[in-house]
Amino acid sequence: MADHGIKGKTVLIAGGAKNLGGLLAKDLAAQGAKAVAIHYNSAPAKAEAEKTMAAIKAAGAQAYAFQADLTSAAAMEKLFADAKAAMGAIDIAVNTVGKVLKKPMVEISEAEFDEMSAVNSKTAFFFLKEAGKHVSDNGKVCTLVTSLLGAFTPFYASYAGTKAPVEHYTRAASKEFGARGISVTAIGPGPMDTSFFYPAEGADAVAYHKSAAALSPFSKTGLTDIEDIVPWLRFLVSDGWWMTGQTILVNGGYTTK
Repeated sequence: MADHGIKGKTVLIAGGAKNLGGLLAKDLAAQGAKAVAIHYNSAPAKAEAEKTMAAIKAAGAQAYAFQADLTSAAAMEKLFADAKAAMGAIDIAVNTVGKVLKKPMVEISEAEFDEMSAVNSKTAFFFLKEAGKHVSDNGKVCTLVTSLLGAFTPFYASYAGTKAPVEHYTRAASKEFGARGISVTAIGPGPMDTSFFYPAEGADAVAYHKSAAALSPFSKTGLTDIEDIVPWLRFLVSDGWWMTGQTILVNGGYTTK
């Protein structure tokens, strides 16, 4: 029977230098992962990546970091090849890469739409493609999407709209990779208390989001905290492997489908 634990496994996290990806990297190392490879997008994130690598090593795991703009298929191919060469295998692959834009549809330029599509949709597609080629049999794959996929709201068309295809990519990949025992899932957090959230929102919107979830009064920020999402990710890439092909909204009762 396949081993679905984390101990001794190798992990690749796209967007793993800081925020949710960084916390997950440290958590999986603490859970006994053998090696964790993190990706970061650009030079300004290098210092955060180095801090995360130090924490991974302190937890007893090997640590690797790779910088790349993953909006090209070639860059994604290289990331998986380099991570596999460094660790010897990739047992768990998690994609946390994403970009938020809150703007009326009538004001969104073609360049802005193309960038949102490249970061949120294209990157996810080619991440799953390379995962299908490189992740070990009985491996685990998970992608971050957004709880706005279950919302009826203005101004997020280019964000939720370019995350929406990932639901189908996830279903398709779960069917295509399932014969090798690989589970494929997506998690849609609610508005998260990270550096990506606040620049996109005005004061009124922040106040609304901090009170909109059923469990907001019991959150330290009122928002979804990254600490709320990591246990779900940990579960789905280990004992929760039987859940596959699904997009799960984890948001404290912020919205549902």
